[in-house]
Amino acid sequence: MYAYDLPGGWRVLAGRSAEDNDCLSLEVAEAEDWWFHVCGMSGSHVILKARPGEEPPRETLRQAAAIAAYHSKARASGRVKVICTRARQVSKPRGAPPGTVAITGERTMTVRPALPAGQDAP
Repeated sequence: MYAYDLPGGWRVLAGRSAEDNDCLSLEVAEAEDWWFHVCGMSGSHVILKARPGEEPPRETLRQAAAIAAYHSKARASGRVKVICTRARQVSKPRGAPPGTVAITGERTMTVRPALPAGQDAP
């Protein structure tokens, strides 16, 4: 898994493969974590780790979405739609291949693919 630190002490994790995505989304993620994925194409599942009793600022959510866009086939695009939801709303359909999940309660953000300032690309 890739790991990134955002301002304010927030932590973001991104999968490297379909199997990694399954592990991240279904085993590592806790119910209150935020889950991100680029819309309509292949990419990493990205988790923004929640902190008890604290909601991430809007900019932190946007930065996590930008990481999801970066770790996708849309990396070279100017602006990318990314969906996000709480990890508790992510499930694996029975018999689905690795990396395939079903989500509910999602919202969409449009961001530019990017990694956090000062953190190198993997």
